[in-house]
Amino acid sequence: MLAFILQRLIQAVVVMVTVAFIAFLLFQYVGDPVVFLLGQDATPDQIKELRQGLGLDQPFFVQFWHFLSNAVQGEFGLSLRQGAKVSRLIAERLPATLELALVAATLALAIGVPMGVYAALRRGTWISQLIMTVSLLGVSLPTFLIGILLILVFAVMLGWFPSFGRGEVVQMGWWSSGLMTAKGWHHIVLPAVTLAIFQLTLIMRLVRAEMLEVLRTDYIKFARARGLSNRAIHFGHALKNTLVPVLTITGLQLGGLIAFAIITETVFQWPGMGLLFIQAVTFADIPVMAAYLCLIALIFVLINLVVDLLYFVVDPRLRVGKPGGH
Repeated sequence: MLAFILQRLIQAVVVMVTVAFIAFLLFQYVGDPVVFLLGQDATPDQIKELRQGLGLDQPFFVQFWHFLSNAVQGEFGLSLRQGAKVSRLIAERLPATLELALVAATLALAIGVPMGVYAALRRGTWISQLIMTVSLLGVSLPTFLIGILLILVFAVMLGWFPSFGRGEVVQMGWWSSGLMTAKGWHHIVLPAVTLAIFQLTLIMRLVRAEMLEVLRTDYIKFARARGLSNRAIHFGHALKNTLVPVLTITGLQLGGLIAFAIITETVFQWPGMGLLFIQAVTFADIPVMAAYLCLIALIFVLINLVVDLLYFVVDPRLRVGKPGGH
């Protein structure tokens, strides 16, 4: 187990250093931060002085080492657009994005897994066919279109939910939460459903396909021959083995919810990291772009590490080196 964890940690470090190098290249090839800070009317002396102050006159790999050292401490400099520390801007926007992704992931799992199991066990019924047809729409429609349609129906025509913003939030130190208030829940419904629909349909179709595959295996036939009930076979044996490959997809999709919430946050003007990144791209705010890239990579790496550990716990075949294992 220790060797397994060490191997994954080494891989994670290599990935993060690579991503940090790519993020560092943004400073080198996407505009000149000195020009952004001083403007076009700056004198050569002012430009030279600022370059020395920022360390831009040093060799390439020295600059990268300084960037890497600061990134480990969570420091990415000042936003070229807002003039504030990037770490503070990220800390202000991170709770909104994490809460949106958490609610969307909960919806996707709570609805997707049971629907997938039902579609597999009741294959051929009209309800199962209807579920599969609706899932095709969920996979095919782009997220921004789903969001606009939900706004049109539930915000404009029916007036049930607000169409933008986060609503009332509760401040707990540096963390802000909208899940502690009724208005916060009222505001998060539409963006969370919009973000969850694609993940929900993907998980549902994956669970159905894996469930059908498991139900055709020999050990399921042997369990039926032993006289086990359908409930014990379906939920005690088949579902447990179905969820093993689903762990990977679910973990990656959770990272995807956080990384690709950009469109949803833009449609609903949700004050999260995705909206901050879009604004940074619009104004070529390189420090914010680099910080966002590193943070999303870190989230994916951590989720992959957790998924690998869950694999190790759930699948006994990975524990072949354990004493007494077969």
